[in-house]
Amino acid sequence: MTDVATDKAAENPVDTASAPEAGRPPFVARSVLVTGGNRGIGLAVARRLAADGHKVAVTHRSSAAPEGLFGVECDVTNYDAVDAAFTAVEERQGPVEVLVANAGFNSDMLIMRMTEEQFYKVIDANLTGVFRVAKRASRNMVKKRFGRYIFMGSVVGLTGLPGQSNYAASKAGLVGMARSLTRELGTRSITANVVAPGLIDTDMVRAMDPKYQETALQAIPLGRIGRPEEVAGVISFLASEDAGYISGAVIPVDGGLGMGH
Repeated sequence: MTDVATDKAAENPVDTASAPEAGRPPFVARSVLVTGGNRGIGLAVARRLAADGHKVAVTHRSSAAPEGLFGVECDVTNYDAVDAAFTAVEERQGPVEVLVANAGFNSDMLIMRMTEEQFYKVIDANLTGVFRVAKRASRNMVKKRFGRYIFMGSVVGLTGLPGQSNYAASKAGLVGMARSLTRELGTRSITANVVAPGLIDTDMVRAMDPKYQETALQAIPLGRIGRPEEVAGVISFLASEDAGYISGAVIPVDGGLGMGH
């Protein structure tokens, strides 16, 4: 799509509820925030949505904002920081209409050796952190009667994995959150979905023990590791006008590893 067409779509937002049944709904440029969008899957998502024609901002912590993208520092474990980040994004590109909650981390340990702090920190970032950004985004989504919540889950949250009880619990919790938000906010044209990647070529996967990587690879029916851009493609669709009737879903991007659990 040309820049001219994108500009026109941005100037004339379309009410998809009144779009004709036949044919594809016109593109609408949305205000998007991707948390943890400075690297890995988050960066691939941010770049894809920007290429689609959306206004995209990312949050980051440890490194600078990616070149060509508007970035704000934000720690999702701190609500004041979340509020400040949203305020900065709103001043730049308007209220957030599409929230991709991607920020998170893992801290693996077998349950017998895992400390409460290890468990809590992962839950606080990966699950409670999503609650914080979702809560902050909700006020304007409800007011506008439009919104897209897209939560970054994991195949591990559906199947489990030894040493990742904290990480798996945090990702499984996103399913319940998305489905609750679907029932709570659905009448306001707000959708909430979870994307559940499997083994994707990221820093986290590269840091895995090679023996485990090989074992995991053998369990993937497609026989390969996925690319961040493949996850980004699914999120691009969920952010689009075409996905307005999809909510409360868990969409795996895992090469068949989880078989849709």
